[in-house]
This record gives sequence, C-alpha cells and structure tokens, in this order.
Amino acid sequence: MGRQHFVCVLTVVAALVAATPAPVQAQRLSLAERVTLLENQANAENRSAGQANLETQNRMTQLQAEVSALRNQIETLTHEIEQLKQRNRDQYVDLDSRLLRLEGGEPAAASTGAPAPTAAAPAPAPVEPAASPGFTDAAPVAAPPADPAMEEAAYQAALDTLVERFEADQSARMFQAFINDYPASPLVPNAWYWLGESYYVTQNYELALDAFQALLSAYPGSRKEADAFLKVGYCQIALGQRAAGEATLREVSVRYPGSEAAAKAESRLRTLALENR
Repeated sequence: MGRQHFVCVLTVVAALVAATPAPVQAQRLSLAERVTLLENQANAENRSAGQANLETQNRMTQLQAEVSALRNQIETLTHEIEQLKQRNRDQYVDLDSRLLRLEGGEPAAASTGAPAPTAAAPAPAPVEPAASPGFTDAAPVAAPPADPAMEEAAYQAALDTLVERFEADQSARMFQAFINDYPASPLVPNAWYWLGESYYVTQNYELALDAFQALLSAYPGSRKEADAFLKVGYCQIALGQRAAGEATLREVSVRYPGSEAAAKAESRLRTLALENR
C-alpha cells in the first residue's frame, strides 16, 4: 500500500513536471507572434510612409518642372514682347529727319523709284485740313525764319513722344503745334504723316484720314507719300468704306510697285479676300 502510494505520487509529480513547460512554450510563442505582428505593422507603416514620401517627392518634382516650364514661357513671352516693341519702334522710326540733317536741312525730294501721281490715275478725294477741328492750312505760308535747332528739337520731341513713349494723344497735339509753329519747315510733310499716325493708333480714323489726305494734297511727291496713301486705304476700311479702301490699296500697288507700302497693301488685300470667303 505504501509502495503504491509512492508510485502514485511519482506519477503525479512526473505529470506535473511534463506539463509545466507547455504554458511557458505557449507563452514564448505568443510573444514571438506579437513581435512578428508588431514588426509587420511597423513595416507596413514604413512602406506607407515611404510611399507617401515618394509621392510627395514626385509631386514636388512635377511642380518644379511646371514652375520651370512657366518661367520658360514667361521668358519667351517677354522676349517676344520686346521683339514686338522693337518692331513697332522700327516701324515708326522716321529716317527722313536723319536724312534731312545729312542733307543740311534741304526739303525732302520725291522718293526714287516711285512715280509721281498723274492726272489719269484715280486718287482719294482730298479733304481740306481746315474743315476738321484743330487742323490748319497744310500748305506752307510765309513766316519769319525759324531757329533750325528749335525746329528740329520740337519735331523730334513729338516723334519721340509717339514712337518711344507711345503717348499718341500727346504726340498729336505736339505735331499739330509743330505744323502751326513752323509752317515753312521741310519737316512739315513728315509732321502731317505722323499726326495721322497719332490719330490712327488711337482709332480716330476720321482725323487720321484728314491728316493723310492733307499730306497727299499739299505735298505731292514727299517721301511719305506712299505710306500716307497706304494709310488712307487703311482708314477707309476702318471707317466701313470697304470698296473705297480696297480701291485705294490696289492703287498703292500700281503707283508704288516694289515698295514696302505696296507689299503691305497687297498683303492687306489678300487678308480681305480671305475674309470674304
């Protein structure tokens, strides 16, 4: 009986000993699983953060590229604007005054290669400048000799106001004052032309037409004749006188073949023809 009791005790102890490592092992496996789970979560978070960082970097790179492209566009547009300004300046630069200085202030002669108007060739009906407000008689009248330096300075100031500062309203007043103050000046035909340009760029087409026709009427054969004839056509078209304007432009090509004015007239006629299609 005692022996059996002892065996039973040993059996129970052995069972306890055998059973003891099971919870510890289970506990160790549970901790490992927890560590693995935490590592997986950390890795997932890292991957998510890394993906977010990558997207942020890609977005920043894209924005930088867009900013660079916009800067390039701005630089290109700025350059084009400067070129347009320069072309406008070149278009309005008056070489006649420089030529007159080189020639010693002699009156301008008719441009070579451009035939003088003939009686048989139709021309726009001249409008007397006195009929328009602010205009005076276009023909030179007797006047006391003017100081050439003051005369040229007044003309150049008016021209600079138009082509350098683009203040057409002010330049119109200055050119009109020049015509009134220096009626005998050889620069008066040019002043009439630039007076017309001053009105034209401000869309005062009626006054511009009067100025250009005054030049053609009072100063036939001037260096500005072809350009004034061209602008008469432009003004007529702008005023809704389409047929008269087209006839004037065709006449420019006939009167001044090979000139820049003729090329512009032909280009405008082609544009008008396309508009009619």
